[in-house]
Amino acid sequence: MKLKDIPKEELELMGYDDIAYIILEESKKKMKITDLFQKICDALGLSEQEYEAHIADFFEILTTDKKFVMLEDGYWDLRTRHSEKLVIEEDDEEYEEVIEEEPVIEEEENDTFYDEDSDDDTTDDDLKDLVIIDDDEENL
Repeated sequence: MKLKDIPKEELELMGYDDIAYIILEESKKKMKITDLFQKICDALGLSEQEYEAHIADFFEILTTDKKFVMLEDGYWDLRTRHSEKLVIEEDDEEYEEVIEEEPVIEEEENDTFYDEDSDDDTTDDDLKDLVIIDDDEENL
């Protein structure tokens, strides 16, 4: 769909990124962000003051939208027209994969452990100062 064929009312409902996509698709060439946003402002009938007020927002939109790619010298284009060059550097050193095995812990038949030397009298001493308060006594 061509930009000139879209009614202004429909353009006003579109986001800057959608309009930028149409412009870049039609032009089939990369554009500077200032020129691209100027074309958007012209299509929407925005003033120079609105251009200056929203150019930073437009830049943020382009940087976060994965449909666009920033090229050298401040040019922007559609990501689909550019393949990313992926450089993989291999080290000359070879690494051996070291796998450390964890020791196997055998389960005991009886999970409960009793200390044969323990004195059960110490647990009674811990509870000697315990005071139980009924609900009726608490309100007093």
